[in-house]
Parts: sequence; structure tokens; C-alpha cells
Amino acid sequence: MATILPHLTLVLGGARSGKSRHAEALIEALPAPWSYIATAQAYDDEMRARIAEHRARRSASWVTVDAPLALPEAVRAVPAGRPILVDCLTLWLTNLILAEQDTVSVGAELIAACAEASGHVVLVSNEVGLGIVPDNALARRFRDEAGRLHQNLAARARHVVFMVAGLAMQVK
Repeated sequence: MATILPHLTLVLGGARSGKSRHAEALIEALPAPWSYIATAQAYDDEMRARIAEHRARRSASWVTVDAPLALPEAVRAVPAGRPILVDCLTLWLTNLILAEQDTVSVGAELIAACAEASGHVVLVSNEVGLGIVPDNALARRFRDEAGRLHQNLAARARHVVFMVAGLAMQVK
């Protein structure tokens, strides 16, 4: 049985399910300042617009750190006691796979970094395993690795929330 991290929350859901807003509200219920660790990379105009939308709704109490690959290091660098929001793990996983990094060992590093954090940590991720089986090997690998990462994190998180149509369902 995995050790439960009392300060770890995992927020899962589909695209546009309200994951990020819910996670932000969880962190904003805690004393500021808050750290927002972003994993997205703006490769096109559509992604730049999504990033701008996320940034625009956050107040000046948020300190944003971009960590498309070095997520465990970014979590470890947050000042002691500060609440952390990571958005999102599936973008991070995509970045790792495309950079041909060992996702299993880096995932274990992330879990260790979350265990070391003294402030509350909220991780956001897309649940991608509810649809059809992808038709190509890369997409199947991504789906499988996301599922394994989610299982490992959910086993250790004190709280797991599944978002559907803006509604939070408590899983754990």
C-alpha cells in the first residue's frame, strides 16, 4: 500500500470539464501567495490563447513558473509552506514522451517531490482513458502512461476529484 500524502490532491477530468478552475479554487482557499506550475508549451496560436486565458483569470497573488519538463525540480523549488498548483500532468507527460525521457523514473521523481513539499499540492490532469482505443502506437503509449501515472498519484493522494461538466465528484 502506498503512503498517503495528506497534502496532495489530484484533480482529473476531460477537456473543458472545469479541472483548472476547481483546482485554482482549492488553492485560493489557502493563504496566498500561491505557486502555479505550468507545463504547457505554446507551439501555436491556439495554445497561446489557452495559456493567456489561464493567466488572465489568476490574480497577482499567483507566482507562475513554467516547467514543461523539469516538473519535480520546479515543485522542489517552491518556498516552504506555499500552496502549489500543477497544471497539467498530461501536457507534461506529452513533453516527456516527445523528449524521449524515462517517464516512469521522472514520474517517481514527481511523487517524491510532492512528498517533500510542505505546502498543499494540487495536481491537474486529463483523464484520457475513457474513450476509444487510439489507432496508433504513440497515442496508445501516451494513454497507458497517463493511466499508470494517475494510478500512482491517486494511490498517494489524500483527495482525488473527478470533474464532469464543471461538477466535482469526490473519488477519494
